[in-house]
Amino acid sequence: MEVGEYWRDHFSNFANQLIFISSPEVGKRIPVRILDEIHNAAMVFAAKIKSIDFFRKIPSDLTEASLSGAGISIMAAFSMMFLFGMELQNYLTMSTTTSVIVDQSSDSEFLLIGFNMSFPALSCEFASLDVSDVLGTNRLNVSKTIRKYSINKHLQTKGPEFDSTPVSTVIKHDDKVHQEYSEGSVTLNSNNFDKITHQHAILAVNFFAPWCYWSSRLTPSWEKAADIIRERHNPETDGRIILGKVDCTKESQLCRSHHIQGYPSIRIFRKGSDTRDPKGHHNHESYYGDRDTDSLVKAMENLIEPIELESKKYAKVTVEAKRPAPQAAGCRIEGFVRVKKVPGNIIISARSESHSFDASQMNMSHVISSFTFGKKVTPKMMSDLKRLRPYIENHDKLAGNSYINTGDKANVTIEHYLQVVKTEMMSSSHQLIEDYEYTAHSSLVHALTIPVAKFHFEPSPMQILITEVPKSFPHFITNLCAIIGGIFTVAGILDSLLHNTMRLVKKIELGKDF
Repeated sequence: MEVGEYWRDHFSNFANQLIFISSPEVGKRIPVRILDEIHNAAMVFAAKIKSIDFFRKIPSDLTEASLSGAGISIMAAFSMMFLFGMELQNYLTMSTTTSVIVDQSSDSEFLLIGFNMSFPALSCEFASLDVSDVLGTNRLNVSKTIRKYSINKHLQTKGPEFDSTPVSTVIKHDDKVHQEYSEGSVTLNSNNFDKITHQHAILAVNFFAPWCYWSSRLTPSWEKAADIIRERHNPETDGRIILGKVDCTKESQLCRSHHIQGYPSIRIFRKGSDTRDPKGHHNHESYYGDRDTDSLVKAMENLIEPIELESKKYAKVTVEAKRPAPQAAGCRIEGFVRVKKVPGNIIISARSESHSFDASQMNMSHVISSFTFGKKVTPKMMSDLKRLRPYIENHDKLAGNSYINTGDKANVTIEHYLQVVKTEMMSSSHQLIEDYEYTAHSSLVHALTIPVAKFHFEPSPMQILITEVPKSFPHFITNLCAIIGGIFTVAGILDSLLHNTMRLVKKIELGKDF
């Protein structure tokens, strides 16, 4: 009889007997013979089920414990625990996938650039930040989104924020240059500058350079205005104001001490309550108004108008086109600009429409505290970024770098070439984190004109997408089973080999055949 027919007959008889027993008429009287048949059928069924047992048991009295088996068991247990810990750590650690795609982000049209840079030898008076790109955008002297602070050579801030509001770019000069004029202003040098400053309530000084075109335009008007002021207010009897001049090609140290970088520079020194240090140096202001004779005379008259002739005391007065002069030779520039996401330049230089600059004296050395692209990254966002990418080194590549021209090289432009790529990271909680990274290459090149600090940026049309992928729990369970089963099987094989080897050695020692 085939196996299938055997099982079919037994199950059929067993079912019929159950139906018979469950009937109300027969249930009260069950023959012993039927009960025996049911019991036998159940025993046969159980025996057939046991025949497919994969884990057959060996009676404990037939097993034999050994020292080698115990050692292998201990090693197997420690191996299981170690691999379990490693697998648990791997399960708790998030994995990431990285892909490169075309930049299709919502801010793909514009790019925000933030910066904080210090220029120890560039005056805030003339420091200009310009932005340009390959599409023809050209913005000069950006001031709305940046701030300037005067700093000394140690990068320490001196005074409040410098007023960077652009002054009038059209400066009026006398139409007819006076060929013959007398020198009405006093020639100042290092020996008499402080003395004359203390003798008069107001000292207006023209710091000039003979080679400068704008200085040549100003000189006749300045001398004629000085003559007019001298006639109206005799320095010997009045003493409220005097006009002077300093040739910066001869008195370079004096000009440097007053942070003169552009020519001509008109400074107004006041004597009185604004003395700011024990040496008698006074706060001074820069004049940015028109340079024709009438305008200069009017400005000087406005300065001395509130001063009492008898006591030579005065109250400060607001004069048009005048602002505090920088208190130090350096400038810290911080803020941001919004540019189109195309190759472009940020250029920092000395700029003025009515001043000249000596290129050989310009030093564009700078220290970069930060230079970043995109929105400001908060500490929490940076923590998430480092969790997904432990080695983030290019978020602010230029931060902390110094680019110093020691002074032995003249007309030096410092250029930075930046290649920018956007990185988007999607966390397991579906939070999108955006960041910009860039590489930087810097060089010093000879400048044909005025030296500048140039930052050339080139955004990439591609972006990096990093996605955080959590580990699968079924995969974790599968690996655990593989670890336990694999170690158990290998340990069993080793134990069997060791046991059989020891038995074989004993047989050889006893001289038995094998």
